[in-house]
Amino acid sequence: SSQAQHSPAYSRARSKAATYLHDSSELQRLTRRASAKAKTQKDPLAAVWQSLMSAFRLLKAYANGDYRAIPWESLLLIVASLLYFLMPLDLVADFIPGLGLLDDAALLGWTLNSVKTDIDNFEHWEQQQ
Repeated sequence: SSQAQHSPAYSRARSKAATYLHDSSELQRLTRRASAKAKTQKDPLAAVWQSLMSAFRLLKAYANGDYRAIPWESLLLIVASLLYFLMPLDLVADFIPGLGLLDDAALLGWTLNSVKTDIDNFEHWEQQQ
Protein backbone atom coordinates (compact mmCIF):
# COMPACT_ATOMS: atom_id res chain seq x y z
CA SER A 1 0.00 0.00 0.00
CA SER A 2 0.99 3.61 -0.44
CA GLN A 3 1.77 5.90 2.52
CA ALA A 4 -0.27 8.59 0.82
CA GLN A 5 -3.51 6.63 1.24
CA HIS A 6 -3.22 7.11 5.02
CA SER A 7 -2.71 10.87 4.80
CA PRO A 8 -5.26 13.57 5.72
CA ALA A 9 -4.99 14.90 2.15
CA TYR A 10 -6.10 11.54 0.74
CA SER A 11 -8.93 11.33 3.28
CA ARG A 12 -10.16 14.72 2.05
CA ALA A 13 -9.88 13.58 -1.58
CA ARG A 14 -11.78 10.39 -0.80
CA SER A 15 -14.62 12.22 0.94
CA LYS A 16 -14.97 14.54 -2.10
CA ALA A 17 -14.81 11.77 -4.70
CA ALA A 18 -18.50 10.82 -4.56
CA THR A 19 -19.62 14.37 -5.38
CA TYR A 20 -17.68 14.14 -8.66
CA LEU A 21 -19.24 10.78 -9.49
CA HIS A 22 -22.72 12.28 -9.09
CA ASP A 23 -21.96 15.21 -11.43
CA SER A 24 -20.88 14.12 -14.89
CA SER A 25 -19.69 17.59 -15.98
CA GLU A 26 -17.50 17.89 -12.86
CA LEU A 27 -16.18 14.38 -13.45
CA GLN A 28 -15.28 15.27 -17.04
CA ARG A 29 -13.59 18.48 -15.87
CA LEU A 30 -11.59 16.59 -13.23
CA THR A 31 -10.55 13.98 -15.81
CA ARG A 32 -9.38 16.70 -18.24
CA ARG A 33 -7.38 18.49 -15.51
CA ALA A 34 -5.74 15.28 -14.28
CA SER A 35 -4.97 14.20 -17.86
CA ALA A 36 -3.35 17.58 -18.61
CA LYS A 37 -1.21 17.37 -15.45
CA ALA A 38 -0.26 13.75 -16.21
CA LYS A 39 0.99 14.75 -19.67
CA THR A 40 3.46 17.16 -18.02
CA GLN A 41 4.65 14.38 -15.64
CA LYS A 42 5.07 11.51 -18.06
CA ASP A 43 8.45 10.29 -16.73
CA PRO A 44 7.48 9.81 -13.05
CA LEU A 45 4.23 8.17 -14.23
CA ALA A 46 5.83 5.90 -16.85
CA ALA A 47 5.19 2.71 -14.86
CA VAL A 48 1.44 3.38 -14.64
CA TRP A 49 0.98 5.35 -17.89
CA GLN A 50 -1.08 2.79 -19.87
CA SER A 51 -3.40 2.04 -16.94
CA LEU A 52 -3.75 5.73 -16.17
CA MET A 53 -4.77 6.51 -19.76
CA SER A 54 -7.31 3.68 -19.59
CA ALA A 55 -8.62 5.04 -16.29
CA PHE A 56 -9.12 8.47 -17.91
CA ARG A 57 -11.05 6.87 -20.79
CA LEU A 58 -13.08 4.81 -18.32
CA LEU A 59 -14.10 7.93 -16.36
CA LYS A 60 -15.08 9.72 -19.58
CA ALA A 61 -17.20 6.75 -20.63
CA TYR A 62 -18.73 6.63 -17.14
CA ALA A 63 -19.49 10.38 -17.20
CA ASN A 64 -21.11 10.00 -20.64
CA GLY A 65 -23.23 7.12 -19.36
CA ASP A 66 -21.66 4.73 -21.90
CA TYR A 67 -19.96 2.47 -19.37
CA ARG A 68 -21.31 1.51 -15.95
CA ALA A 69 -19.93 -2.02 -15.42
CA ILE A 70 -17.59 -1.04 -12.61
CA PRO A 71 -18.01 -1.27 -8.83
CA TRP A 72 -18.70 2.03 -7.06
CA GLU A 73 -15.75 1.42 -4.71
CA SER A 74 -13.37 1.19 -7.68
CA LEU A 75 -14.71 4.45 -9.12
CA LEU A 76 -14.24 6.13 -5.73
CA LEU A 77 -10.62 4.92 -5.53
CA ILE A 78 -9.79 6.22 -9.01
CA VAL A 79 -11.45 9.62 -8.48
CA ALA A 80 -9.94 10.07 -5.00
CA SER A 81 -6.47 9.34 -6.42
CA LEU A 82 -6.96 11.86 -9.22
CA LEU A 83 -8.15 14.50 -6.75
CA TYR A 84 -5.08 13.77 -4.62
CA PHE A 85 -2.86 13.95 -7.72
CA LEU A 86 -4.27 17.44 -8.45
CA MET A 87 -3.86 18.72 -4.88
CA PRO A 88 -1.00 21.20 -4.67
CA LEU A 89 -0.03 20.21 -1.11
CA ASP A 90 -0.37 16.52 -0.54
CA LEU A 91 1.87 14.29 1.57
CA VAL A 92 5.05 15.54 -0.08
CA ALA A 93 4.63 18.88 -1.83
CA ASP A 94 5.02 18.70 -5.62
CA PHE A 95 7.29 21.74 -5.57
CA ILE A 96 10.02 19.67 -3.87
CA PRO A 97 11.62 18.55 -7.14
CA GLY A 98 11.15 14.86 -7.80
CA LEU A 99 9.75 13.91 -4.40
CA GLY A 100 6.16 15.11 -4.62
CA LEU A 101 5.55 13.33 -7.86
CA LEU A 102 6.93 10.05 -6.51
CA ASP A 103 4.27 10.27 -3.82
CA ASP A 104 1.56 10.90 -6.45
CA ALA A 105 2.92 8.15 -8.70
CA ALA A 106 2.99 5.70 -5.75
CA LEU A 107 -0.64 6.41 -4.89
CA LEU A 108 -1.75 6.20 -8.53
CA GLY A 109 0.19 2.94 -8.89
CA TRP A 110 -1.43 1.47 -5.78
CA THR A 111 -4.88 2.56 -6.95
CA LEU A 112 -4.50 1.32 -10.52
CA ASN A 113 -3.16 -1.99 -9.24
CA SER A 114 -6.14 -2.26 -6.85
CA VAL A 115 -8.63 -1.75 -9.69
CA LYS A 116 -6.64 -3.65 -12.34
CA THR A 117 -9.44 -6.14 -13.04
CA ASP A 118 -11.91 -3.28 -13.54
CA ILE A 119 -9.50 -1.49 -15.92
CA ASP A 120 -8.93 -4.77 -17.82
CA ASN A 121 -12.71 -5.29 -18.08
CA PHE A 122 -13.12 -1.73 -19.39
CA GLU A 123 -10.36 -2.21 -21.99
CA HIS A 124 -12.06 -5.43 -23.12
CA TRP A 125 -15.41 -3.57 -23.38
CA GLU A 126 -13.69 -0.77 -25.35
CA GLN A 127 -12.32 -3.26 -27.88
CA GLN A 128 -15.85 -4.62 -28.42
CA GLN A 129 -17.21 -1.17 -29.30
